Amino acid sequence: MSSPSKRREMDLMKLMMSDYKVEMINDGMQEFYVHFNGPSDSKSSYPYLNQIPFSPYHGGVWKIRVELPDAYPYKSPSIGFINKIYHPNVDEMSGSVCLDVINQTWSPMFGKRSYLAVFR
Repeated sequence: MSSPSKRREMDLMKLMMSDYKVEMINDGMQEFYVHFNGPSDSKSSYPYLNQIPFSPYHGGVWKIRVELPDAYPYKSPSIGFINKIYHPNVDEMSGSVCLDVINQTWSPMFGKRSYLAVFR
C-alpha cells in the first residue's frame, strides 16, 4: 500500500469515528457522502456568530459529496453539496464548493476533519 493510500485510509477512519455520518458511495475509499447538522441554538465558538439570532440553515441536515483524487493528500479533494444551498462559496447549479482551503491553499497537512470543519 502506497503512502497516499495509507493516508486516505487513515483520514477516512478518523472521519468515520468522529461525529460526522459517513456513507461510502462505492467499495473504494475515494468517494463518499458526509452528513452534518446545520447550526444549533448552542453558543458558537465564534463570538460574533452568537449575536445572530437565527440562521436559515438552523436545524438542517446537510449532505456533501467528497471525491479524493489518486494523489490525495498531495492534491485537494473535490467537495460539493448534494442539498440545495445558497452561499457565495457554493455554485448554485452544481453544489461545488469553492474555498481557498480546498483549492489555492491546500496542503497535505490538512486532514478531512480540518477541511470539513469549515462547514460547521
